[in-house]
Amino acid sequence: MHLLMPVNQYSAVLGKHYPKQNHWVKMLAMMLALSVGLSFLFCPGCPIASEQFIVTFGYNFCYTTGLWLANGLPSDLLNRYVDWTQNPLRRFLVTVSTSLLASTLVILVVTTVFRVGYFHKSFWSISWQAFVVPLGITLIVSLFMHSRSFLLSWREVSVQAQRLEKENAQAQADSLRRQLDPHFLFNSLNALTSLVEENDPARATRFIRQLSQVYRYVLDSQDQEVVPLTEEIRFSDAYLFLQRTRLGEGVQVERHLPATAPLNHWQVPPLALQLLLENALKHNATSQRNPLRISITLDEVAATLTVRNTRHARRLPEGESTGLGLKNLQARYAFLTTRPVLIEASDAEFAVVLPLLELQ
Repeated sequence: MHLLMPVNQYSAVLGKHYPKQNHWVKMLAMMLALSVGLSFLFCPGCPIASEQFIVTFGYNFCYTTGLWLANGLPSDLLNRYVDWTQNPLRRFLVTVSTSLLASTLVILVVTTVFRVGYFHKSFWSISWQAFVVPLGITLIVSLFMHSRSFLLSWREVSVQAQRLEKENAQAQADSLRRQLDPHFLFNSLNALTSLVEENDPARATRFIRQLSQVYRYVLDSQDQEVVPLTEEIRFSDAYLFLQRTRLGEGVQVERHLPATAPLNHWQVPPLALQLLLENALKHNATSQRNPLRISITLDEVAATLTVRNTRHARRLPEGESTGLGLKNLQARYAFLTTRPVLIEASDAEFAVVLPLLELQ
């Protein structure tokens, strides 16, 4: 999966402001009403049931409906194959040219059907003047609609990109704040004090080094959008060491990481894995008799990393959990890729599937 810029992620928004072809009944009703109005305009005084009025109405209806389709359908089709964000000027010119070509074909067909089929005139009697006014009107309307659609859509993309950038910044700031949370530091210092009191200098020294590594990683990664998966896993090892030192055998962790997996090839948002581990520890009770079991599984084919834990729900003190961690993580991923963060929950287990990203 490639790492996407926000404007590419929302390029599908461009073109959404064109008149849509999916409201057929509504649009046909509008064409019908417009054709009736034009018939009264071009055939004043004609009885509605007269042949002249009916022919005028049929001519106008074929023209309006045909030109509507000639200008709308090409835009819908081009939105699927030609990206506005790659070359806006080229897309604009292609759209207008296609609309004019389709409109010319509609004018030729409608004029031929009525002039040759109804009035029994020669096909070669059709002059270029019959195309001037309809094509002129089509060009003016087409330029207006395409320009309006492009500007409105581009503005919407810009607003969405700015919103996602703000959400991403807020999510990163929240992640940093969470890691420097006094609760984590307080619990870590209590564990360190216990090691000192137990006169275990080797474990105390390692604990201090791992604690230092955790905070160093947090500080180093706060300005990065993504980090190599290798670094994130190495950081999670340090984090889990601190937690297992404090909780003992109450936490059981299994890692299913294929030895041949190219971990440096994949990227994840910094502290994403740690957030899931922290949530598992925060929201579940741990004990040696009934330990909290956590598994970290890498799927090379699907390019995902799954963190799964058993559920032993515990009541949290008021204010300890804001419920924003996963939402912020999802917002950060939305800024980077179209692949969603999947959450799977049951009475026995809770799992989160993280997409692994690739840099272009």
